[in-house]
Amino acid sequence: MSQTRSATTSATYTVVDIENVVHRVTADLIMIADSTGAWTPAEAADYAHDIEVLAKAGYLAFVDVTLLSYGVEQKAVRFDVDTDAGSLTTSRPGGVLWPKVAGASLRMILGYTDDYTNTAREAIKGKLKIGWVPSYDDTSHTSLMSSGSRNYVSSAYGVQRKDWAA
Repeated sequence: MSQTRSATTSATYTVVDIENVVHRVTADLIMIADSTGAWTPAEAADYAHDIEVLAKAGYLAFVDVTLLSYGVEQKAVRFDVDTDAGSLTTSRPGGVLWPKVAGASLRMILGYTDDYTNTAREAIKGKLKIGWVPSYDDTSHTSLMSSGSRNYVSSAYGVQRKDWAA
């Protein structure tokens, strides 16, 4: 699969490039699930599956994961998809382990591209493992402080990861 962004810029990547990047995001999700205990390995795998399906279809704009303790934000990470990421340098997955907190829950919110129309939603719904519902939660993480970033890149496909902590 090759993608072209506009008449003036061109970004080329393959399905394998998307898989390479999503596998790095998946590694982060598994580490977050394991260190917090808020998701089982199977739940983390289901989320990762849906991320990959949506990314391969060109529908994924971002993934936002927040650790909550009784509803209060403790840590967050956001993966912004970049389909012209050729100038970015790739990093290894991981980083600081997330804490186990009382009343822990993990919230994942996905953002979609404009191509994710109602028709597209219906066509892809059977391939997804999670019953996604609309969310109006604030993902600006204003109660947290920025705590780093890294990039996952393969050819021109990548994600820019931003981290926040209390």
